[in-house]
Amino acid sequence: MTNILTPLKIKNIEIKNRIVLPPLVRFSLIDKDGFVTEELLDWYEKIAKDRVGMIIVEATCVCEEGKLRENQLGIWDDKFIEGLKKISDIGKKYEVPMLIQIHHAGFKEEIANVSEKLLDDILEKFVLAFERAKKAGFDGIEIHGAHTYLLCQLNSRMWNTRDDKYGGDFERRMYFNKTLIERTKNLFDDNFILGYRMGGNEPTLEDGIEIAKYLEKLGVDILHVSSGAPDPEFKQEVKINNFPEDFPYDWVIYMGTVIKKHVNIPVIGVRKIKTEEEASYFIENNLLDFVAVGRAMIFQPHWMVKAREDYLKRIGKKDESK
Repeated sequence: MTNILTPLKIKNIEIKNRIVLPPLVRFSLIDKDGFVTEELLDWYEKIAKDRVGMIIVEATCVCEEGKLRENQLGIWDDKFIEGLKKISDIGKKYEVPMLIQIHHAGFKEEIANVSEKLLDDILEKFVLAFERAKKAGFDGIEIHGAHTYLLCQLNSRMWNTRDDKYGGDFERRMYFNKTLIERTKNLFDDNFILGYRMGGNEPTLEDGIEIAKYLEKLGVDILHVSSGAPDPEFKQEVKINNFPEDFPYDWVIYMGTVIKKHVNIPVIGVRKIKTEEEASYFIENNLLDFVAVGRAMIFQPHWMVKAREDYLKRIGKKDESK
């Protein structure tokens, strides 16, 4: 039976267990200039040293104008490569694959009125950011297409009411993604993973399923299902479509379990997972391929070490990997 310690290979990259550190933006550890700090390196080393399966480095911005806050990691210039490489080197030191999340905060509902030229310019910045990410030594990239940021805004039929190449019907709403992936496909060899963090509700779960299937066709290697740009009349906290009342966890991770049924690539689920037993539920029941554990990694030191111990204790085995 597959469990949280079962390895899984994506292309040539072996992920030694099914626990992922999601891209937690550590604002308190970053200065306003966007460069990697020693405090941030210490954070990633702590997680890698505990042998988490994979690390997705936090939202890293393609241009200063697209930042969430002043103190956010940058990748809009070659001068950032040296610091970012120090992060990827930590992954190599502990044999923990590292993706880096590439991000632009976007324009919210105003996405409908943004000029085509501005979106062309931002698309070019994404391409350059991808190239820098590979030069910095990461094992892959995660495109940030969730949480109401730029690509999420473009994906959403509720927010994207444009009538040009960047919006209209489904194909045009996906134009940015399609063009970005096509223009950078030369980077994604057997040793470089393309991931995508997507909104499962875009604005509904049916839309999320359609987007997930399309991304798989474009060549995405792994999906990371989170929340998107929702319908404001949609009561997320109560019900999502046919959200089963007896489902024991959050509606966002539920969307990941549904989307997994519609694609043939690995799916990461996320939201409010705090214990080994909770993570194991999704892996052992083949509901997800990976489980992302975020806040618990911050507030519970050595979460992965304890999770490994708890799992082995639960099945009556000793940890022979030490």
